Formats: sequence, structure tokens, C-alpha cells
Amino acid sequence: MKKPNEEIKALILKFALLNAVQHDGKARESSVMGRILAEKPQLKAEIKRVAATVKEVVAYVNRLSLSEQQKTIEEKWPELLAAKKAEEKAKGLPPLPNAEKYERIVTRFSPNPDCVLHLGSARAIVLCYEYAKMYKGKFILRFEDTDPKLKRPVPEFYDKIREDLDWLGCKPDKEYIQSDRIPIYYEHAEKLLKNAKAYVCTCTPQDFRQKILAKKPCPCRELPPEKQLERWEKMLNGEYAEGEAVVRVKTDITHPNPAIRDWPALRIIDTEKYPHPRVGGKYRVWPLYNFACGIDDHLMGVTHIIRGKEHLTNQHRQEYLYAHFGWEYPEAIHYGRLKITGAFLSKSKIVQGIRDGTFKSWDDPRLATFLALKRRGITPEAIRQLIIDVGPKTADVTLSWENLYAYNRKILDPKANRYFFVSDPVQLTVQSLPKAFHAKLNLHPDYPERGFRKYRVEPKGEAREAQFWISREDFEKFEVNRVVRLMELFNITVRKVRSYEVEADYHSETYQEARTLKAPLIHWIPINEGMPCQVVMPDATVKEGVAEKLCKKLKPDTAIQFERFGFVRIDAVNKKLVAYYAHK
Repeated sequence: MKKPNEEIKALILKFALLNAVQHDGKARESSVMGRILAEKPQLKAEIKRVAATVKEVVAYVNRLSLSEQQKTIEEKWPELLAAKKAEEKAKGLPPLPNAEKYERIVTRFSPNPDCVLHLGSARAIVLCYEYAKMYKGKFILRFEDTDPKLKRPVPEFYDKIREDLDWLGCKPDKEYIQSDRIPIYYEHAEKLLKNAKAYVCTCTPQDFRQKILAKKPCPCRELPPEKQLERWEKMLNGEYAEGEAVVRVKTDITHPNPAIRDWPALRIIDTEKYPHPRVGGKYRVWPLYNFACGIDDHLMGVTHIIRGKEHLTNQHRQEYLYAHFGWEYPEAIHYGRLKITGAFLSKSKIVQGIRDGTFKSWDDPRLATFLALKRRGITPEAIRQLIIDVGPKTADVTLSWENLYAYNRKILDPKANRYFFVSDPVQLTVQSLPKAFHAKLNLHPDYPERGFRKYRVEPKGEAREAQFWISREDFEKFEVNRVVRLMELFNITVRKVRSYEVEADYHSETYQEARTLKAPLIHWIPINEGMPCQVVMPDATVKEGVAEKLCKKLKPDTAIQFERFGFVRIDAVNKKLVAYYAHK
């Protein structure tokens, strides 16, 4: 039987190995210590001895390669890896319906390139991409740009959408653009007209609506195929003007839903007034959504259509189209609405805001565009994991920004080094220092191997004083005679509080003393040891202040944490550091 000491050491080894495997081969002392004390709370009485053993074991584990760590777990505690795999599997997406029917799973994301992508698009993108990946299938990007009048595509957005998908980590295997496929839609329209499955309607919209609401056919419906094809030619050659003729797919005109009765498939657009940005005035007859989408899903081999439940009516429309061609309709998954409180998700309002100057750019921090989230330091991994965990539920889901921030925090916390940022700085003068002090601040508390920020604070002049910048937020809490601790440095007693500065005396050095006195902890930067910094907040306001001089070495696009302030993404490093705020 093992001695108690050996049992504890074995338990520490077990938790250290598991923690290392979960964090790319590097166990964290704090995490392992937490697991040990949770498992054996009685060890709190021997915390110093246990901490020393944890340190020793973690150092040993971290010297092993990741494969060696995994091998040791497999040999000694295989149930740990099995439990971990089961947990990961449980958190994944549910299986696709009838996946076994298909040789290869094919999904698609089909944006209209009339705006950049935003958080509201993430569910469709991530679910379609992840399911294709899960089944080793194909993920298609299809630009649905066949409305040059009302949902006019904009050339710059084709590339911006490609870049957004690339950033999100959902790169498509194949791309199509519907405005390149107009002859294909014409060919299928003619087949339907020849086979009396569609007709060219020249009724006014008002007359057609009256008849269809009364469940009666319009007079155009019963004309023979030859007459329909004549009308079709007139649509193509310009004999009908915009609004004078439309191709309709025949359905059940007594269907309970009037929107499904003989729905419109192709219409005329005056391309002299509304030229298409890619093909100009080459075509004047343009397919509507359900026609182009329905045909493409079949021709592109889409096996599973994954989209919002607001498209249920579109499925019923397209099922008539598929029946006319003798095709089998793909599997359809319709998820509920995903609302994110406080997020700006209306494309039309985003575009209008850009036009009228409300928003400065597509990456304005007030927006929920992928460009804005990227600039703020929200990671694509966080967005993907949030969407995977929400899954394709049919029930409506309401999330908050905090939900996304929680996922992002887990990703950033181990990566982001720590620095001080003093917002709206106020001068603090501390007098009566008994000696020079050396502050050694971890770049990351869990990874001491990353290094430290070091400061030497030396008393100057007869008053033996040192001067610091502190934030106005901390300054507002200062009271005369209150003891305050400067983090990792020393404790002070507040002597004078003026509107523009604080004077204090040295009190003591140890953190234990500060804890006994319940002294608040504040961060600081020695005067002349900082650099100007501005942080752009999510509401587009700017916080001006001072960051540690060491921040000059940071590179743009680096995520860091300003201690007691929040995570930020570095945007520019020049004479002034510019950062965008992510979250706490």
C-alpha cells in the first residue's frame, strides 16, 4: 500500500498530466492546485508542502513531450482520456438526418453580396461548414446576386465576404456566382414552359392577387405551351417592359398558404436603369430567389440545406419545382431565430449608417460585423464554438454579448500577456520611501517562463519620493488616511487628495499587511516609464491614458490584457499605442 505522501504525489501527477494534455502540453500549477484541493480539501492544512510538490510535479510533466504525456495517461489512467473524448463528443453537433443515404455530404452558404457579413450570418456559415467537415464532405459558397434592383450586389462585397469566411476559418471548397449562371436558369425555365409546369403571366399584380386569393387561376395559366414559349421569347427580346410579364411555377392554387400558390420564378428588370455590377445589361430577365436557389441546390448536389425556419415557406415552394423536374428534395434543417441582445444585425441599417456617416467604417466597434469583431479582438474560434454549442435547435435562442465574451475569454486568457494601462491619469506622489524597491510583474501569472516586466522605484530628493500615474477611476476612491496597495510594489497611506493629484506616505511593503488592512489594490505606472495610449471602446468612445513603455514592443493584431481594465487588441504601435477594447 502506498504511503499517504505517495498517494498525493500520484494524484498530483494525474491532474498535472490531464491539465497538460488540455493545454498543448503545458500544465498550470494554479489549475492543478485547484483540482487537488477540490478533491482533497483536508490538504489545505498542509498547503505549503502540497504547493511545493505541485511545483515539482508540474515542472516534471512540462518537460515531457505532448505524446509522452498522452502515453502516460493511456497507460495509468485511460479512463481520463475516454471521459474527455466523451465530453467533447457530447458538446459537438448532433448527427445529420439521413446522412447515410448520400455518398458525400454537401452543404452551402448563400449570401447576397450587398453588405459585409455580421454575427447574424455566423450560424448558417458555421453549421454548414462544420457539418461538411464532420462528414468529410463539401462546403459551397454561392453568391446569390440575381436582384440588381432591390437587393443590388456591390462589387467590393464579393471579396469582403471571401475574406470574412477565411477569417472565420470556414473556407469553402467550391464557389459559384449566380449571375454567371443565367443561361442555366433560362434552360430550366424553358423546360417547365414546354411541359406546362410553368406559365408567363401578364396580369397586373393586383388582378393576379385577387384571383389567387380567391383560389382561382388567372387566364394566362391555361394557355398552351406554344403560347407560353412565345411570351417567353418576348420577355427575353424586350417586347415586354419591366413589370409586364413574369414566369410563374404552377402549384396547387387551393393551397392553404396563398404565398405558395403559383409563385413567381423569373421577372424582367430594366437593366438600363439598374445594370448589374458584374454583367451590366447583358440580361433583362432575372430569376427570383426560389427558382435560382432550388435549381442550384439540385445541380450542385446539396444534400442538406441548413437555414432559418423563416425559410419553411420557401421549402414548400421549391418542393413543387422539384416535383416538376422529378428531383428528390434535399434534407432540410430549419433552426430557430438567434437573437443577440444589443447587437446591431440589420444589413439595411448598417449600410444606411455607413452612408450617412453614423458609422465610420465596416469595422466600426459599434457594429457586429465580422470586421468589427476582428478589430476588437473577438476570435473566430469563440464565434465558432458558440454556434456549435447552440447547434441547429428549432427553438428561438436569445444570447447576449456576455455569452460570446465568455467563449472569447477562455481563448484569450492563456494567450494574452498582462500589462498596465492607466486611463485618464492622475499623478500620485509617494514620500518617505525607506529604500529602492524592485517590482517584478509577470507577463502572465500562469506562465512565468514568458518573463516579467521589471521596475526599479528609487526614492529621490530630501522627501525620498517617487511619482506614479494612477487612473482617475482609482483616484475617485481615495480617502485621506486610507491604506492602498500599489500592486506588486508596496502599501501607501493617503495624505492629501486634490482634484489633480494625490500625495501619500510609504506605509509598508508586504501584501500580507495590505490584506490585513483590507487595502484596495491598484495598478500604476512610474512617471516617465509609460507611453501615450488610447483605447477605442465598443461604443466608439475613446479612453486616453498611459500604457507601460514595454508595450512599444507589441505588434499590431496582438491580444493582451490590461490588468483591472480588460482584454484589448493592439491596432497600431507608433508614438501612441492604439488598442480596441474586447471585454473584461
